[in-house]
Amino acid sequence: MIHRSHPAGGEAMIEAEGLTKYYGEFIAIENVTFRVPRGEIVAFLGPNGAGKSTTMKILTGYLAPSSGTARIAGHDMANDRIAGAERLGYLPENGPLYPDMTPRSLLEFFADARGLTGERKRERIEKVVKQCELGSVIGKAIGKLSKGYRQRVGMAQVLLHEPDVLILDEPTSGLDPNQIREVRETIRRLGEQKTILLSTHILQEVEALADRVLLIADGRLRFDGTPADLRREGRSLDERFHELTRSA
Repeated sequence: MIHRSHPAGGEAMIEAEGLTKYYGEFIAIENVTFRVPRGEIVAFLGPNGAGKSTTMKILTGYLAPSSGTARIAGHDMANDRIAGAERLGYLPENGPLYPDMTPRSLLEFFADARGLTGERKRERIEKVVKQCELGSVIGKAIGKLSKGYRQRVGMAQVLLHEPDVLILDEPTSGLDPNQIREVRETIRRLGEQKTILLSTHILQEVEALADRVLLIADGRLRFDGTPADLRREGRSLDERFHELTRSA
């Protein structure tokens, strides 16, 4: 049973309708349905192996569902992926970076790949460097940077083309407490203008960032509501997480 207690409304920027993915007889996700309106930061919460990454890969068009439909800004990601990708920035967990490149050369490479040229290219690189506070390391090899800075480089790359929607898979995984704080502050600033779906299994992430929570366990959506709704009857997020994932 899904616990659902948020009002639907607003333009849907992320939509999952009946998403199901099978690998042989194994069910990775089954009938996952939700919508994220413009301007929300939504935490996609669940234990490891619950189906978070599979759902996100389908939403971004990297993986085809066995059934169901994924849309970004109204574009079906199975049939109209290029148009959807123009509105989307996706940061996978441990996203690929080239360690011998500098943040500047990496951003120039991806700007070229995105078709940005001339003054527009220069302006966008300058803007994302400022947004992600990369100025002090812009000329250093990415392989020499801390994981926190590498995560910021990845974030800058997905922001280059000014996407309306950001899908971030475990963006603070493996970071130390100071790095986590910095990445969360970056996400919070971006959330003032973007629609963000943030995959995590860290309950503190929900408290720190989310307007709303989607909780998945054993490939099925178990909860859709606000953090306050999740802490109903004075119970902690930890207690509710255990209850909803244990009974899955």
